[in-house]
Amino acid sequence: MTRILYFTREYTTHDRRFLSAIVGAGYQVFYMQLEQRGHILEERKLPAGVERLDWAGGKQPYRTEEQHRLVADLERVIQEVQPDLIQAGPMHLSAYLAARTGFQPLLSMSWGYDLLYEAQRCVESQKAIRYTLQHSAAMVGDCDTIRKLAITHGMADERIVTFPWGVDLMHFSPQIDAGQERQAQAISADPASPFTLLSTRGWEPIYGVDILAEGFAQAARERPELRLVMLGNGSQGPELRQIFRRTGVLERVSFPGQVGYADLPAYYQGADLYVSASHSDGTSISLLEALACGTPVLVSDIPGNREWITPGVEGWWFPDGDAEALCQMILQVVELRRRLPEIGRSARQLAERRADWGQNYPLLFQAYHIALAGKNKLDRLA
Repeated sequence: MTRILYFTREYTTHDRRFLSAIVGAGYQVFYMQLEQRGHILEERKLPAGVERLDWAGGKQPYRTEEQHRLVADLERVIQEVQPDLIQAGPMHLSAYLAARTGFQPLLSMSWGYDLLYEAQRCVESQKAIRYTLQHSAAMVGDCDTIRKLAITHGMADERIVTFPWGVDLMHFSPQIDAGQERQAQAISADPASPFTLLSTRGWEPIYGVDILAEGFAQAARERPELRLVMLGNGSQGPELRQIFRRTGVLERVSFPGQVGYADLPAYYQGADLYVSASHSDGTSISLLEALACGTPVLVSDIPGNREWITPGVEGWWFPDGDAEALCQMILQVVELRRRLPEIGRSARQLAERRADWGQNYPLLFQAYHIALAGKNKLDRLA
């Protein structure tokens, strides 16, 4: 049985899906995480059949000064486990440490923000990513934007496998009860009924939640029916509440906190519009969840989003970082609320065509084949 060492930053819903898929495909899987930063990102346990490895990292936030110690202990783990392949990401963190060990074959996995954000803002991260790609037998990414960036950092095009991670289309789905649908359509046609915006992004600068807050506050002063639901948490919590309090709209914003996977669909289904002001995304899983639930979307005009959204079909764009433009787009969408059921159907159709996790994840094993074939070729030459 092929042995896979799966090395991630910290345990998330996305990791759980990948681990389940890898085990389900018949691989023996060992799991490691680089750090634990506080908030629990996935409450469910590791999938059955995945073995968690004890090592020097994974118990507290990662610090760069620990790098040499962690690489040395990772070498120990590799010697003990004897994996056939290491799958690691993000590329400037977990994958970089794996590359430093010299182990082959290494399959590096972009998490989007590594190439889109970290490589642009930090010279050291850029160097780490280039080193990782130079020492990767293959790479996986979730969109063409990521693929192109990886090539500029030295990765061979033929060793990159691109696929949207996708979502579970059974779990994330529109309201299917006919009575509920008729009620939703009636509400959409009523200009006096509440109009609910939904944000599911973390409260961190990269996700532009301050822009979202300012844009909503401006729009809410003009449209009393507007409401905002902000899921999640993060370091910008006090700043967000200050914006809402200063602008007099705090009572129209709800903060349910971190919502578990099982409960997420209900929030998308209950929203009139999903909004994301993120400054950096490859293929946003939150965006795909909204599309799958048939929720129209309003997202920042960045390359990853442009690969998915056609303005006026599944949703709309607004200029990245522009709170006033976001406000104006919110107001426009409210005026178009009679069209939202039609937009929602187009959103679901797009998800069914391109965002089906069950159809997409097997492409991961193409990357395994590329990486393992390269290793076998080197073994024959040795």
